[in-house]
Amino acid sequence: MRFKNISWILRIMVAGIFLQTLYFKFTGAPESIYIFSTLGLEPYGRLGTGILELISSILILIPSTTYIGALLGCSVLIGAILSHLFVLGIEVQNDGGLLFSLALIAFFCCVILVCQNKNRILKLL
Repeated sequence: MRFKNISWILRIMVAGIFLQTLYFKFTGAPESIYIFSTLGLEPYGRLGTGILELISSILILIPSTTYIGALLGCSVLIGAILSHLFVLGIEVQNDGGLLFSLALIAFFCCVILVCQNKNRILKLL
């Protein structure tokens, strides 16, 4: 029972972070446009990332596909973390490192979800 509660908490955290940032990506908020312009990926990278995060959120919230969503989430978040470390910087437009922190939190939650579901993943291989 405790394992299930932890899993749900992690799943809701990741989905919440992803779904919260979707608004900014899909509405073309200035912060998102700045980030993806700096990366040279505006608008397709912004919209594509938003779509991947939406798909990942849905998959994470469905118990039978959590591991697929977590794997997808890990790959999206690795890109975000590396972008912060090598191009954008930890702090973007005076956000105090909030976006970077959220990316790290979501990434580690996804890693834990992947580890919790490693048997399912190994069956795929």
